[in-house]
Amino acid sequence: MPDTKDIQPDLQIAPVQPKVQVEVGQALPQYDNELTTLNLGPTHPATHGVFQNILQMDGEKIISGVPTIGYIHRAFEKIAEHRPFYQITPLTDRLNYCSSPINNMGWHMTVEKLLGIEVPKRAQYIRVIAMELARIADHLICNGILGVDTGAFTGFLYLFQEREKIYDIYEEICGSRLTTNMGRIGGMERDFNERAEAKLRKFLQDFPAVMKEFEGLFNRNRIFMDRTVDVGPITAERAINYGFTGPNLRAAGVDYDIRVMNPYSSYEDFDFEIPVGHNGDTYDRFMVRNDEIWQSYRIIEQALAKMPKGPFFADAPEYYLPPKKEVYRSMEALIYHFKIIMGEIDAPVGEVYHPVEGGNGELGFYLISDGGRTPYRLHFRRPCFIYYQAFPEMVVGTTLSDAIVIMSSLNVIAGELDA
Repeated sequence: MPDTKDIQPDLQIAPVQPKVQVEVGQALPQYDNELTTLNLGPTHPATHGVFQNILQMDGEKIISGVPTIGYIHRAFEKIAEHRPFYQITPLTDRLNYCSSPINNMGWHMTVEKLLGIEVPKRAQYIRVIAMELARIADHLICNGILGVDTGAFTGFLYLFQEREKIYDIYEEICGSRLTTNMGRIGGMERDFNERAEAKLRKFLQDFPAVMKEFEGLFNRNRIFMDRTVDVGPITAERAINYGFTGPNLRAAGVDYDIRVMNPYSSYEDFDFEIPVGHNGDTYDRFMVRNDEIWQSYRIIEQALAKMPKGPFFADAPEYYLPPKKEVYRSMEALIYHFKIIMGEIDAPVGEVYHPVEGGNGELGFYLISDGGRTPYRLHFRRPCFIYYQAFPEMVVGTTLSDAIVIMSSLNVIAGELDA
């Protein structure tokens, strides 16, 4: 056989073009080789929503990125300014649809602050249970999908079984599952029944074993850690400058949680901790959400154990829709039902802002009333809209595969980008 070196062609090896990182907004350096423009979205499955990132790529490295939003065109805030207060609740469902009850309760508490309504303790505790279940569901989805984006599908399947159990509890509380329209201005539309309590206790009994198994699959998994540690870090200072809140801010080491800093709905009655990270990277964001799931579990246990007796709605017949059974047999309830539905009771003039700790951070409602049946102005502070602006800075210099897991760990929800 002839020597293989006798048949090898002469190869001219070109010098490798050095990789250069640039800051966001800085002019791109001149390259001898051609850069690639990559459209990541708006229909790419890895974006998990309808939004787009226009990336400039030097091979596999990201040189710059420009986020593009506005593909949904739902105009929540403007629609809400033409709806009675109680009809705005279904609009809030479509913000972060992974944790709809938190949106619902935040809106109700905003209107109650304007109206001066004091909600009974029992209703507040039911709200806390619903909101913490929603937080668990939100974090399960985020961390489960982050596992999928790093190539691990099994954990996602484990966690979605638990999410379905949470949705079964939602169904007992309000009759809905994903977009819940849960509660009413002034309290809850129904009391916490025996079936809801039984399903909740069964969930509390079974969930810890599943969660520990999920953590065993991921927390010290070498492949998962290689994909997430030191990927997409952000310092506490930069996170604060961008307006980060929620798990993404706490992963950077800032222990800011509205449930502690500005308690609402009796959160001051419960004992829980605020998990914080150190590096603000993808792994820290994953771990903080895992730890928050356990803290939400603690809060639900306490709320269920200390559930107060008494009414589940406030004595505010001018604004609280009466139970349907009462409407059918009580003239007074029928009159109030008609007046609320037809918008014959004006809200007081006022200007309020109420924040709650949403699944992704501070979800705030800024409401201005001129005394009519609808808001004069309404603004939703959506946490995803605030921190998504940092995404281009966080991905510069990383690879395309890194950009996917960074976006997944931020938990960018398209419904909050487009209000």
